[in-house]
Amino acid sequence: MSAFVELRDVAKTYGLNPVLEDLTLSVDRGEILALVGENGAGKSTLMRIVGGYVPPTAGTALIDEHPLPATVQEAEDAGIVLIHQEFCLAPDLTVGENIFIGREPRRHLLVDYPKIRRESRLLLDALGSSADPCAKLSSLPNTEWQMVEVAKAFARNPKLLLMDEPTAVLGAREVEALFRRMRQFVSEGGSVIFTSHRLDEVKAIASRVAVLRDGRIRHVGPASDLTEDEMATLMVGRELSQLYPAKSAMPAGDVVLSVEDLHSPPHVSGVSFRLRRGEILGIAGLVGSGRTEAFEALAGLRPAQCRNFTLANAASGRLPTAREAWAAGLAYLTEDRKGKGLLLDAGLDENVSLTVGALRGRAWINRAEERGRLDQAVREFDIRRSAPDAIARSLSGGNQQKVLIAKTLASRPDVAIFDEPTRGVDIGSKQQIYRVIAGLAAQGAACVVISSEMQEVIGLAHRVLVMRKGSVAGELTGNDINESTIVRLAMGLTKEAA
Repeated sequence: MSAFVELRDVAKTYGLNPVLEDLTLSVDRGEILALVGENGAGKSTLMRIVGGYVPPTAGTALIDEHPLPATVQEAEDAGIVLIHQEFCLAPDLTVGENIFIGREPRRHLLVDYPKIRRESRLLLDALGSSADPCAKLSSLPNTEWQMVEVAKAFARNPKLLLMDEPTAVLGAREVEALFRRMRQFVSEGGSVIFTSHRLDEVKAIASRVAVLRDGRIRHVGPASDLTEDEMATLMVGRELSQLYPAKSAMPAGDVVLSVEDLHSPPHVSGVSFRLRRGEILGIAGLVGSGRTEAFEALAGLRPAQCRNFTLANAASGRLPTAREAWAAGLAYLTEDRKGKGLLLDAGLDENVSLTVGALRGRAWINRAEERGRLDQAVREFDIRRSAPDAIARSLSGGNQQKVLIAKTLASRPDVAIFDEPTRGVDIGSKQQIYRVIAGLAAQGAACVVISSEMQEVIGLAHRVLVMRKGSVAGELTGNDINESTIVRLAMGLTKEAA
Protein backbone atom coordinates (compact mmCIF):
# COMPACT_ATOMS: atom_id res chain seq x y z
CA MET A 1 0.00 0.00 0.00
CA SER A 2 1.46 3.36 -1.01
CA ALA A 3 2.00 6.22 1.41
CA PHE A 4 -0.68 8.90 1.67
CA VAL A 5 1.86 11.70 1.11
CA GLU A 6 5.13 11.06 -0.69
CA LEU A 7 7.98 13.47 -1.37
CA ARG A 8 10.86 12.30 -3.59
CA ASP A 9 14.09 14.26 -4.07
CA VAL A 10 12.30 17.53 -3.35
CA ALA A 11 14.35 20.74 -3.46
CA LYS A 12 13.48 24.38 -2.92
CA THR A 13 15.73 27.31 -3.74
CA TYR A 14 15.11 31.02 -3.22
CA GLY A 15 17.46 32.91 -5.52
CA LEU A 16 20.85 31.31 -4.94
CA ASN A 17 19.89 30.15 -1.46
CA PRO A 18 18.97 26.43 -1.18
CA VAL A 19 16.41 25.84 1.57
CA LEU A 20 15.60 22.16 0.90
CA GLU A 21 17.82 19.64 -0.90
CA ASP A 22 17.16 16.06 -2.05
CA LEU A 23 14.38 15.61 0.48
CA THR A 24 12.58 12.26 0.48
CA LEU A 25 9.81 11.65 3.03
CA SER A 26 6.46 9.91 3.34
CA VAL A 27 3.41 10.16 5.59
CA ASP A 28 0.95 7.31 6.10
CA ARG A 29 -2.77 7.47 6.79
CA GLY A 30 -3.57 7.57 10.49
CA GLU A 31 -0.09 8.84 11.38
CA ILE A 32 1.32 11.81 13.27
CA LEU A 33 4.74 12.64 11.83
CA ALA A 34 6.80 15.13 13.82
CA LEU A 35 9.20 17.34 11.88
CA VAL A 36 12.00 18.75 14.04
CA GLY A 37 15.04 20.86 13.31
CA GLU A 38 16.80 24.10 14.10
CA ASN A 39 15.33 27.45 13.07
CA GLY A 40 15.98 27.86 9.36
CA ALA A 41 16.33 24.10 8.77
CA GLY A 42 13.48 24.19 6.24
CA LYS A 43 10.51 22.88 8.26
CA SER A 44 8.09 25.69 7.44
CA THR A 45 9.14 25.67 3.77
CA LEU A 46 8.36 21.96 3.59
CA MET A 47 4.93 22.59 5.12
CA ARG A 48 4.24 25.38 2.64
CA ILE A 49 5.13 23.12 -0.30
CA VAL A 50 2.74 20.41 0.88
CA GLY A 51 0.07 23.03 1.62
CA GLY A 52 0.17 24.49 -1.90
CA TYR A 53 1.67 27.85 -0.89
CA VAL A 54 4.92 27.46 -2.86
CA PRO A 55 5.99 24.99 -5.55
CA PRO A 56 9.11 22.87 -5.17
CA THR A 57 12.05 23.83 -7.37
CA ALA A 58 12.67 20.17 -8.17
CA GLY A 59 11.46 16.71 -7.24
CA THR A 60 8.14 14.88 -7.03
CA ALA A 61 5.40 15.56 -4.46
CA LEU A 62 2.33 13.30 -4.34
CA ILE A 63 -0.79 12.91 -2.23
CA ASP A 64 -2.82 9.74 -2.65
CA GLU A 65 -0.64 8.99 -5.72
CA HIS A 66 -1.66 12.26 -7.43
CA PRO A 67 0.48 15.42 -7.81
CA LEU A 68 0.14 17.85 -4.90
CA PRO A 69 -2.30 20.70 -5.61
CA ALA A 70 -0.68 23.81 -7.08
CA THR A 71 -2.63 26.39 -5.05
CA VAL A 72 -3.82 26.84 -1.47
CA GLN A 73 -7.47 26.68 -2.54
CA GLU A 74 -6.92 23.46 -4.46
CA ALA A 75 -5.02 22.02 -1.49
CA GLU A 76 -7.83 22.83 0.94
CA ASP A 77 -10.39 21.41 -1.50
CA ALA A 78 -8.29 18.21 -1.47
CA GLY A 79 -8.30 18.15 2.33
CA ILE A 80 -4.82 19.58 3.00
CA VAL A 81 -4.97 22.34 5.63
CA LEU A 82 -2.01 24.30 7.07
CA ILE A 83 -2.12 25.88 10.52
CA HIS A 84 0.56 28.56 10.29
CA GLN A 85 3.15 29.33 12.95
CA GLU A 86 1.75 32.87 13.14
CA PHE A 87 -1.94 33.73 13.46
CA CYS A 88 -3.96 34.18 10.26
CA LEU A 89 -7.11 35.58 11.86
CA ALA A 90 -9.21 38.76 11.72
CA PRO A 91 -9.24 40.42 15.17
CA ASP A 92 -12.36 42.50 14.47
CA LEU A 93 -14.48 39.51 13.51
CA THR A 94 -16.16 37.13 15.95
CA VAL A 95 -14.73 33.75 16.88
CA GLY A 96 -17.33 31.98 14.73
CA GLU A 97 -16.77 34.27 11.75
CA ASN A 98 -13.05 33.53 11.92
CA ILE A 99 -13.61 29.78 12.07
CA PHE A 100 -15.72 29.83 8.90
CA ILE A 101 -14.05 32.75 7.13
CA GLY A 102 -14.10 32.22 3.37
CA ARG A 103 -16.35 29.17 3.74
CA GLU A 104 -19.43 30.65 5.41
CA PRO A 105 -22.51 28.39 5.33
CA ARG A 106 -25.45 30.01 3.54
CA ARG A 107 -29.21 29.76 3.69
CA HIS A 108 -31.31 31.40 1.01
CA LEU A 109 -28.15 33.18 -0.29
CA LEU A 110 -27.50 34.76 3.13
CA VAL A 111 -24.82 33.82 5.64
CA ASP A 112 -26.32 31.31 8.09
CA TYR A 113 -25.09 32.81 11.37
CA PRO A 114 -27.06 30.41 13.62
CA LYS A 115 -25.30 27.50 11.90
CA ILE A 116 -21.93 29.25 12.31
CA ARG A 117 -22.59 29.56 16.04
CA ARG A 118 -23.74 25.94 16.40
CA GLU A 119 -20.89 24.44 14.39
CA SER A 120 -18.28 26.67 16.04
CA ARG A 121 -19.47 25.57 19.47
CA LEU A 122 -19.03 21.90 18.53
CA LEU A 123 -15.57 22.50 17.07
CA LEU A 124 -14.41 24.46 20.12
CA ASP A 125 -15.87 21.94 22.57
CA ALA A 126 -13.85 19.21 20.87
CA LEU A 127 -10.73 21.24 21.71
CA GLY A 128 -11.75 21.91 25.32
CA SER A 129 -12.17 25.62 24.57
CA SER A 130 -14.84 27.71 26.28
CA ALA A 131 -14.49 30.62 23.83
CA ASP A 132 -17.82 32.20 22.89
CA PRO A 133 -18.46 31.95 19.12
CA CYS A 134 -20.13 35.39 19.33
CA ALA A 135 -17.21 37.09 21.09
CA LYS A 136 -14.95 39.41 19.12
CA LEU A 137 -11.62 37.66 18.63
CA SER A 138 -9.63 40.70 19.82
CA SER A 139 -11.12 40.27 23.31
CA LEU A 140 -9.53 36.84 23.79
CA PRO A 141 -6.02 35.80 24.96
CA ASN A 142 -3.47 34.28 22.58
CA THR A 143 -4.22 30.75 23.80
CA GLU A 144 -7.79 31.05 22.56
CA TRP A 145 -6.61 32.55 19.26
CA GLN A 146 -4.61 29.37 18.73
CA MET A 147 -7.61 27.18 19.51
CA VAL A 148 -9.65 29.23 17.01
CA GLU A 149 -6.95 28.57 14.39
CA VAL A 150 -7.18 24.84 15.06
CA ALA A 151 -11.00 24.90 15.00
CA LYS A 152 -10.85 26.78 11.68
CA ALA A 153 -8.66 24.02 10.27
CA PHE A 154 -11.04 21.27 11.41
CA ALA A 155 -13.99 23.22 9.96
CA ARG A 156 -12.45 22.56 6.53
CA ASN A 157 -12.84 18.76 6.97
CA PRO A 158 -9.14 17.97 6.52
CA LYS A 159 -7.57 14.68 5.53
CA LEU A 160 -4.05 16.00 6.18
CA LEU A 161 -3.34 18.60 8.86
CA LEU A 162 -0.07 20.56 8.67
CA MET A 163 0.52 22.01 12.14
CA ASP A 164 3.44 24.47 12.34
CA GLU A 165 4.29 25.09 16.02
CA PRO A 166 0.64 24.81 17.17
CA THR A 167 1.57 24.59 20.87
CA ALA A 168 3.94 27.57 21.05
CA VAL A 169 1.45 29.82 22.91
CA LEU A 170 -0.42 27.08 24.78
CA GLY A 171 -0.22 26.06 28.42
CA ALA A 172 -0.10 22.44 29.59
CA ARG A 173 -3.87 22.01 29.82
CA GLU A 174 -4.47 23.41 26.33
CA VAL A 175 -1.69 21.21 24.90
CA GLU A 176 -3.28 18.08 26.35
CA ALA A 177 -6.69 19.06 24.96
CA LEU A 178 -5.14 19.64 21.53
CA PHE A 179 -3.33 16.30 21.64
CA ARG A 180 -6.57 14.49 22.50
CA ARG A 181 -8.18 16.00 19.39
CA MET A 182 -5.18 15.09 17.24
CA ARG A 183 -5.29 11.48 18.43
CA GLN A 184 -9.01 11.33 17.68
CA PHE A 185 -8.39 12.76 14.19
CA VAL A 186 -5.76 10.15 13.26
CA SER A 187 -7.85 7.34 14.77
CA GLU A 188 -10.50 8.30 12.19
CA GLY A 189 -7.98 7.98 9.34
CA GLY A 190 -6.57 11.51 9.21
CA SER A 191 -2.85 12.32 9.00
CA VAL A 192 -0.79 15.04 10.68
CA ILE A 193 2.59 16.64 10.04
CA PHE A 194 3.49 18.47 13.23
CA THR A 195 6.43 20.74 14.13
CA SER A 196 7.49 21.67 17.63
CA HIS A 197 10.63 22.78 19.42
CA ARG A 198 9.33 21.14 22.60
CA LEU A 199 10.89 17.72 22.23
CA ASP A 200 8.93 16.25 25.13
CA GLU A 201 5.77 16.98 23.11
CA VAL A 202 7.24 15.22 20.10
CA LYS A 203 7.83 12.12 22.22
CA ALA A 204 4.29 12.33 23.63
CA ILE A 205 2.31 12.74 20.40
CA ALA A 206 4.28 11.56 17.35
CA SER A 207 4.27 8.14 15.72
CA ARG A 208 7.46 8.92 13.80
CA VAL A 209 9.95 11.75 13.79
CA ALA A 210 11.89 13.23 10.88
CA VAL A 211 14.93 15.37 11.70
CA LEU A 212 15.84 18.20 9.31
CA ARG A 213 19.23 19.89 9.37
CA ASP A 214 20.44 22.41 6.80
CA GLY A 215 17.58 21.54 4.43
CA ARG A 216 18.23 17.79 4.41
CA ILE A 217 16.59 14.85 6.19
CA ARG A 218 19.10 13.45 8.66
CA HIS A 219 16.93 10.81 10.36
CA VAL A 220 13.47 9.25 10.04
CA GLY A 221 12.15 6.66 12.47
CA PRO A 222 9.80 5.86 15.34
CA ALA A 223 9.70 8.65 17.91
CA SER A 224 10.09 6.04 20.65
CA ASP A 225 13.55 5.11 19.31
CA LEU A 226 15.11 8.48 20.18
CA THR A 227 15.63 10.23 23.48
CA GLU A 228 15.17 13.98 23.60
CA ASP A 229 18.96 14.39 23.86
CA GLU A 230 19.48 12.22 20.77
CA MET A 231 16.92 14.28 18.84
CA ALA A 232 18.67 17.49 19.86
CA THR A 233 22.05 16.13 18.77
CA LEU A 234 20.68 15.15 15.36
CA MET A 235 19.07 18.59 14.97
CA VAL A 236 22.20 20.64 15.65
CA GLY A 237 24.86 18.21 14.41
CA ARG A 238 26.73 18.23 17.71
CA GLU A 239 26.22 17.12 21.27
CA LEU A 240 24.58 19.70 23.49
CA SER A 241 26.14 20.09 26.89
CA GLN A 242 24.07 21.16 29.88
CA LEU A 243 21.08 23.14 28.57
CA TYR A 244 20.94 25.63 31.44
CA PRO A 245 24.01 27.50 32.70
CA ALA A 246 25.11 26.71 36.24
CA LYS A 247 23.34 28.98 38.70
CA SER A 248 25.34 31.37 40.83
CA ALA A 249 24.60 31.84 44.50
CA MET A 250 21.64 34.06 45.36
CA PRO A 251 22.85 37.55 44.38
CA ALA A 252 23.24 40.09 47.17
CA GLY A 253 23.52 43.14 44.93
CA ASP A 254 21.69 46.41 45.40
CA VAL A 255 17.95 46.56 44.81
CA VAL A 256 17.55 47.99 41.31
CA LEU A 257 13.76 47.66 40.96
CA SER A 258 11.16 47.91 43.72
CA VAL A 259 7.43 47.63 43.11
CA GLU A 260 4.77 48.06 45.77
CA ASP A 261 1.05 47.35 45.32
CA LEU A 262 0.82 47.30 41.51
CA HIS A 263 -2.70 47.34 40.06
CA SER A 264 -3.76 47.12 36.41
CA PRO A 265 -7.46 46.18 36.39
CA PRO A 266 -8.80 43.68 35.58
CA HIS A 267 -5.62 41.65 35.12
CA VAL A 268 -3.28 42.64 37.98
CA SER A 269 -4.02 43.29 41.65
CA GLY A 270 -1.62 44.08 44.49
CA VAL A 271 1.67 42.81 43.05
CA SER A 272 4.77 43.71 45.08
CA PHE A 273 8.40 42.56 44.76
CA ARG A 274 12.05 43.66 44.77
CA LEU A 275 14.72 42.79 42.24
CA ARG A 276 18.48 42.89 42.86
CA ARG A 277 21.40 43.39 40.52
CA GLY A 278 22.70 40.09 39.23
CA GLU A 279 19.44 38.28 39.95
CA ILE A 280 17.28 36.25 37.58
CA LEU A 281 13.67 36.36 38.78
CA GLY A 282 11.35 33.76 37.25
CA ILE A 283 7.64 34.45 36.80
CA ALA A 284 5.40 31.38 36.59
CA GLY A 285 1.64 30.87 36.51
CA LEU A 286 -1.15 29.50 34.36
CA VAL A 287 -2.34 31.23 31.20
CA GLY A 288 -4.45 34.22 32.27
CA SER A 289 -2.72 34.60 35.64
CA GLY A 290 -1.60 38.16 34.86
CA ARG A 291 2.07 37.35 34.23
CA THR A 292 2.43 39.36 31.04
CA GLU A 293 0.06 42.16 32.05
CA ALA A 294 1.96 42.93 35.27
CA PHE A 295 5.25 43.47 33.49
CA GLU A 296 3.72 45.28 30.54
CA ALA A 297 2.42 47.73 33.16
CA LEU A 298 5.91 48.20 34.63
CA ALA A 299 7.27 48.84 31.14
CA GLY A 300 4.68 51.56 30.52
CA LEU A 301 2.72 49.51 28.01
CA ARG A 302 -0.67 49.41 29.75
CA PRO A 303 -2.52 51.68 32.23
CA ALA A 304 -1.66 50.90 35.85
CA GLN A 305 -1.22 52.38 39.31
CA CYS A 306 1.43 51.67 41.92
CA ARG A 307 1.86 52.84 45.54
CA ASN A 308 5.63 53.03 45.09
CA PHE A 309 7.92 52.39 42.14
CA THR A 310 11.71 52.65 42.38
CA LEU A 311 14.03 52.08 39.42
CA ALA A 312 17.78 52.60 39.76
CA ASN A 313 17.36 54.55 43.06
CA ALA A 314 14.83 56.95 41.55
CA ALA A 315 11.58 56.64 43.50
CA SER A 316 8.30 57.73 42.01
CA GLY A 317 4.66 57.71 42.93
CA ARG A 318 3.76 56.84 39.35
CA LEU A 319 4.82 54.29 36.79
CA PRO A 320 6.96 55.37 33.83
CA THR A 321 5.81 55.73 30.26
CA ALA A 322 7.35 53.30 27.80
CA ARG A 323 9.88 55.92 26.67
CA GLU A 324 10.76 56.82 30.27
CA ALA A 325 11.24 53.16 31.16
CA TRP A 326 13.68 52.58 28.28
CA ALA A 327 15.56 55.79 29.10
CA ALA A 328 15.88 54.71 32.75
CA GLY A 329 17.36 51.35 31.77
CA LEU A 330 14.33 49.03 31.84
CA ALA A 331 13.98 46.95 28.67
CA TYR A 332 11.01 44.74 27.88
CA LEU A 333 10.99 41.88 25.37
CA THR A 334 7.41 41.33 24.25
CA GLU A 335 5.87 37.88 23.81
CA ASP A 336 4.32 39.12 20.52
CA ARG A 337 7.31 39.54 18.25
CA LYS A 338 5.35 40.12 15.03
CA GLY A 339 2.59 42.34 16.40
CA LYS A 340 4.60 44.46 18.82
CA GLY A 341 8.28 43.58 18.66
CA LEU A 342 9.61 43.97 15.14
CA LEU A 343 9.20 46.13 12.06
CA LEU A 344 8.62 43.22 9.73
CA ASP A 345 9.25 45.13 6.49
CA ALA A 346 12.37 46.88 7.76
CA GLY A 347 15.96 45.68 7.59
CA LEU A 348 17.53 43.73 10.43
CA ASP A 349 20.00 46.54 11.11
CA GLU A 350 17.16 49.00 11.63
CA ASN A 351 15.31 46.59 13.91
CA VAL A 352 18.32 45.85 16.10
CA SER A 353 19.05 49.56 16.54
CA LEU A 354 15.49 50.73 17.30
CA THR A 355 16.02 51.03 21.05
CA VAL A 356 19.49 52.55 21.09
CA GLY A 357 19.37 56.02 22.61
CA ALA A 358 22.45 57.17 20.72
CA LEU A 359 20.50 57.01 17.47
CA ARG A 360 17.50 59.00 18.75
CA GLY A 361 17.36 62.73 18.32
CA ARG A 362 19.71 62.86 15.37
CA ALA A 363 18.81 64.44 12.07
CA TRP A 364 20.46 61.47 10.35
CA ILE A 365 20.97 57.74 10.93
CA ASN A 366 24.48 56.37 11.26
CA ARG A 367 24.26 53.36 8.94
CA ALA A 368 27.77 52.19 9.83
CA GLU A 369 26.78 51.95 13.50
CA GLU A 370 23.61 50.07 12.58
CA ARG A 371 25.50 47.59 10.41
CA GLY A 372 28.12 47.07 13.09
CA ARG A 373 25.48 46.41 15.71
CA LEU A 374 23.75 43.93 13.40
CA ASP A 375 27.01 42.13 12.56
CA GLN A 376 27.64 41.70 16.27
CA ALA A 377 24.11 40.34 16.81
CA VAL A 378 24.45 37.91 13.88
CA ARG A 379 27.64 36.50 15.41
CA GLU A 380 26.35 36.40 18.99
CA PHE A 381 22.95 34.84 18.25
CA ASP A 382 23.75 32.91 15.04
CA ILE A 383 21.02 34.79 13.14
CA ARG A 384 20.46 33.07 9.78
CA ARG A 385 19.41 35.31 6.90
CA SER A 386 19.12 34.81 3.17
CA ALA A 387 21.02 38.02 2.33
CA PRO A 388 22.84 40.85 4.17
CA ASP A 389 19.95 43.22 3.40
CA ALA A 390 17.18 40.76 4.38
CA ILE A 391 14.08 42.17 6.04
CA ALA A 392 12.65 40.79 9.28
CA ARG A 393 9.61 39.27 7.56
CA SER A 394 11.83 36.97 5.48
CA LEU A 395 13.33 35.23 8.52
CA SER A 396 12.05 32.08 10.20
CA GLY A 397 10.17 32.60 13.47
CA GLY A 398 13.14 31.53 15.56
CA ASN A 399 15.55 33.87 13.79
CA GLN A 400 13.04 36.71 14.20
CA GLN A 401 13.10 35.96 17.94
CA LYS A 402 16.89 36.26 17.99
CA VAL A 403 16.64 39.68 16.27
CA LEU A 404 14.09 40.76 18.88
CA ILE A 405 16.40 39.75 21.74
CA ALA A 406 19.32 41.57 20.11
CA LYS A 407 17.13 44.67 19.76
CA THR A 408 16.04 44.46 23.41
CA LEU A 409 19.60 44.20 24.71
CA ALA A 410 21.18 46.75 22.32
CA SER A 411 20.54 49.57 24.81
CA ARG A 412 22.45 47.67 27.55
CA PRO A 413 19.64 47.80 30.13
CA ASP A 414 20.01 47.59 33.90
CA VAL A 415 16.73 45.64 34.10
CA ALA A 416 15.77 43.25 31.28
CA ILE A 417 12.31 41.67 31.24
CA PHE A 418 12.05 38.66 28.93
CA ASP A 419 8.48 37.55 28.18
CA GLU A 420 8.57 34.06 26.60
CA PRO A 421 12.19 34.55 25.41
CA THR A 422 12.46 31.18 23.65
CA ARG A 423 9.01 30.86 22.07
CA GLY A 424 9.39 29.20 18.66
CA VAL A 425 13.12 28.70 19.13
CA ASP A 426 15.02 25.43 18.59
CA ILE A 427 16.91 23.76 21.41
CA GLY A 428 20.37 24.86 20.25
CA SER A 429 19.23 28.47 20.10
CA LYS A 430 17.55 28.11 23.49
CA GLN A 431 20.91 27.19 24.97
CA GLN A 432 22.43 30.33 23.41
CA ILE A 433 19.64 32.54 24.79
CA TYR A 434 19.94 31.03 28.28
CA ARG A 435 23.66 31.79 28.26
CA VAL A 436 22.97 35.37 27.18
CA ILE A 437 20.49 35.86 30.06
CA ALA A 438 22.86 34.29 32.60
CA GLY A 439 25.76 36.34 31.23
CA LEU A 440 23.73 39.53 31.48
CA ALA A 441 22.98 38.80 35.13
CA ALA A 442 26.64 37.95 35.81
CA GLN A 443 27.56 41.41 34.51
CA GLY A 444 25.28 43.01 37.10
CA ALA A 445 22.01 43.47 35.24
CA ALA A 446 18.76 42.28 36.80
CA CYS A 447 16.67 39.90 34.69
CA VAL A 448 13.03 38.80 34.77
CA VAL A 449 12.04 35.67 32.83
CA ILE A 450 8.32 35.13 32.23
CA SER A 451 7.68 31.72 30.73
CA SER A 452 4.96 29.15 30.23
CA GLU A 453 7.71 26.51 30.09
CA MET A 454 8.09 25.54 33.73
CA GLN A 455 11.50 23.90 33.25
CA GLU A 456 12.79 27.16 31.79
CA VAL A 457 11.82 29.04 34.94
CA ILE A 458 13.24 26.30 37.18
CA GLY A 459 16.47 26.04 35.21
CA LEU A 460 17.27 29.77 35.11
CA ALA A 461 15.83 31.55 38.13
CA HIS A 462 17.40 32.31 41.51
CA ARG A 463 13.91 33.12 42.79
CA VAL A 464 10.41 32.49 41.43
CA LEU A 465 7.16 34.39 41.84
CA VAL A 466 4.09 32.28 41.06
CA MET A 467 1.09 34.29 39.90
CA ARG A 468 -2.58 33.38 40.15
CA LYS A 469 -5.59 35.51 39.23
CA GLY A 470 -3.52 38.69 38.97
CA SER A 471 -1.71 38.39 42.30
CA VAL A 472 1.45 36.76 43.63
CA ALA A 473 0.41 33.39 45.06
CA GLY A 474 3.85 32.60 46.44
CA GLU A 475 7.59 33.23 46.31
CA LEU A 476 10.04 30.35 45.97
CA THR A 477 13.77 30.00 46.48
CA GLY A 478 16.30 27.16 46.68
CA ASN A 479 14.90 23.64 46.71
CA ASP A 480 11.33 24.98 46.76
CA ILE A 481 11.75 25.89 43.09
CA ASN A 482 10.31 22.68 41.68
CA GLU A 483 7.50 21.71 39.36
CA SER A 484 5.20 20.30 42.05
CA THR A 485 5.30 23.41 44.23
CA ILE A 486 4.87 25.80 41.29
CA VAL A 487 1.84 23.86 40.03
CA ARG A 488 0.20 23.79 43.46
CA LEU A 489 0.61 27.54 43.94
CA ALA A 490 -0.59 28.25 40.41
CA MET A 491 -3.74 26.23 41.11
CA GLY A 492 -4.47 27.95 44.44
CA LEU A 493 -3.16 25.22 46.75
CA THR A 494 -0.74 25.83 49.60
CA LYS A 495 2.99 25.43 49.21
CA GLU A 496 3.20 23.39 52.41
CA ALA A 497 0.87 20.76 50.97
CA ALA A 498 3.24 20.08 48.06
